[in-house]
Amino acid sequence: MASELSARFLLIAAALSVLLFLLVQLRIVVIPVAIALLLSALLAPVVTTVVDRLRLPRGVATGLVLIASIALFAMVMSFVVNAFIAGLPDLVNRLVQSYQVTFRPLLAGPPLRIPMTRLDDLSGEFQRSITSNIDVITSGALSTAATVGEAASGMLLGLFVLIFFLHDGGSIWRFLIRVIPLAQRPRVDIAGQRAFASLVGYTRATVVVAVVDAVGIGIGLWAIGVPLVVPLAALVFLSAFVPVVGAVLSGSVAVLIALVANGPVPAAIALGVVIAVMQLESHVLQPILLGRAVQLHPLAVVLGVAGGVVVAGITGALLAVPTIAVLSAIVRSLLSPDEPRPEDIDPLDPLHAKAGPSEAKERRRLLRVVAKLNNWSRTTAR
Repeated sequence: MASELSARFLLIAAALSVLLFLLVQLRIVVIPVAIALLLSALLAPVVTTVVDRLRLPRGVATGLVLIASIALFAMVMSFVVNAFIAGLPDLVNRLVQSYQVTFRPLLAGPPLRIPMTRLDDLSGEFQRSITSNIDVITSGALSTAATVGEAASGMLLGLFVLIFFLHDGGSIWRFLIRVIPLAQRPRVDIAGQRAFASLVGYTRATVVVAVVDAVGIGIGLWAIGVPLVVPLAALVFLSAFVPVVGAVLSGSVAVLIALVANGPVPAAIALGVVIAVMQLESHVLQPILLGRAVQLHPLAVVLGVAGGVVVAGITGALLAVPTIAVLSAIVRSLLSPDEPRPEDIDPLDPLHAKAGPSEAKERRRLLRVVAKLNNWSRTTAR
């Protein structure tokens, strides 16, 4: 018995290792597809609403939602970039003043006791360091350009996949489950619906949490007088999509800028604002919104984010929690002894966007086959 269990465990571990290796090797394709699936969970209900209320074809609704989303993203990014450019001179002046008044005496005093002549020539040393390391900087810029090229191609691939997910996701899903045996196909269909519903709930809840974090911290920094409030709020919003870890890192950046630009007391106030917002997220928003959507323990979230960082960096941290949430929903659905009938589940688009009478008839036929097989198995057992 023990040897059989060990053999099964080793076989499953080997299969998972091969799957993980293939995913890592194909990450240039896998990551854009995963991000497209995440975005489809956010935009698919919007497309469905446009189709139902405006009575538009699904292709037209998909195009309108995508164009509006891209336009909104471009407007927000333009506003953030312009705010960063406008606030950068003020930040530089504050940094210079803070260095001369606060940090320079601290560096010259105990315990560091750095000579004043070296501190006065700090800008010259910085320029000489850049000159001596120009080759390293150039090679780094070239590698960054190559990474930007890969990111651009990944964005185009993700946009292409997103269009098909939003427009024809139901047909894609029904094609994929054809490889499942007829007896198990309805149950797998239900598991897929539950997984996508979990993903929809996760994206909605994360957007709400990110908005609350960005607005709360942004208002606190604005009241203190910290420069670059809008870019810092945008950074908080984006980093909130990495649960637990992202908000802490972005809040630390805000506190650091408050320290070097405004001084220790405003930095302490900014730290209090960040802690208050994090407490609101941890004790109110996360349990109410994300808790209902994904039903994951905080330890699973932290370990998932850490594993995602190890495997795929920032992108892995972004995709780790929704991946765990989807897998958890699938496992719970497959192991549930009293799963409802497929007709009783709300058909979330794009899973059943184009399900018509023929698909419903096929589903009922499969259910009759499953019922006959269950009756046969109970009769045989007797």
